[in-house]
Amino acid sequence: MKKLVLRILPFVFLAALILYFAQDYIFTPNAEYRSYTEFRTLVESGSVDEVKITKDKLFFSTKSCKCYTENPESPLLKEFLLTNNVTVKQPDSASETFSFIFDLLFYIFFFGIIIIAFRKFISPNTFKVVTKTGVTFEDVVGMDSLKKDTMKIIDIMKHPQEYAKKGIRLPKGIILEGDPGNGKTLFARALAGEGKINFIPAKATDFESMFMAIGPLKVKLLFSKARRKYPCIVFIDEFDGIGTKRNYSGSAIETENTRIVTALLNELDGFIQNNRILVIAATNSIQALDPALIRPGRFDAKYSVPYPDESAREKLIELYTKDKKPGSDCDTRTLAKLFNGFSCAKIESVLNRASILAEQDGNECFTLADIKLAIKEA
Repeated sequence: MKKLVLRILPFVFLAALILYFAQDYIFTPNAEYRSYTEFRTLVESGSVDEVKITKDKLFFSTKSCKCYTENPESPLLKEFLLTNNVTVKQPDSASETFSFIFDLLFYIFFFGIIIIAFRKFISPNTFKVVTKTGVTFEDVVGMDSLKKDTMKIIDIMKHPQEYAKKGIRLPKGIILEGDPGNGKTLFARALAGEGKINFIPAKATDFESMFMAIGPLKVKLLFSKARRKYPCIVFIDEFDGIGTKRNYSGSAIETENTRIVTALLNELDGFIQNNRILVIAATNSIQALDPALIRPGRFDAKYSVPYPDESAREKLIELYTKDKKPGSDCDTRTLAKLFNGFSCAKIESVLNRASILAEQDGNECFTLADIKLAIKEA
């Protein structure tokens, strides 16, 4: 139906133009020609009550018939008609009509672009609510202390009234600090899955826009959606990309960043105990964040997500090699020691690369040599 309308629309527009410019001939059938001299005589005698002036012709009616004559395009014509008590109708000229049509099309196009842009940048679907993350703490290796602490926070979120009687409120936010690849995002998703609550993921780039003031609007949209979907975890990845220290240098980028930080502060300050919304922000550097954001009362809890220790590395190796075939020289303890200082993501990447190298050599199992070569390439 929509495609049919779009196909018909140009023909309707063309028909309207033809109708407009041909209306003099369409709506004045059987008009008789009169000379201009005869026309003036009829006007002076009072036989003409109304004259329609077009670019080329003058249309008028007498008691006996409908007539037309040439338009002399005299600057005194209209005055002559008015002084003889003749009503004058003068449609817009073609140039004025085209100017009107052009202006109309321009405004339709201009506002159409604005509407499309706003729908793209602040669409209600910008931040999607995940009701089931499909991840639990069983999928997260290590971080036992962090799991225990955060599950207590989830319990407070689910039973705010019980904890309020004890004078305990829900923390407004948690900051997870750690180097990339150590599972901050996975942990946040697992926390929502373990607590069986809604999860809204976002990242710093979601708030960036070519239009000024769109970033703060997106912040409001995000938290407005979270309030409707409580209990809910709002997870903001790459938080140092939008929560950096405010700089009042006056540049457009710094001004927009300041507005985003201010919008975040307003939203966090607007939380009350019954909001049942928890903001988790992941960052690589807490020192880069604006002090007003990370003060107590906003982000109350700060946790470090370290590189996995040897025990955690062994569990990760077992997890990542579940569908792989390690060689006899690649036992879990040996690899765990070799992977000292590696992030979770790097361990998975090295094991995957080693499997690819073994496949290239026609081997079913990867060896320690494959692992060492994969580490050099990582």
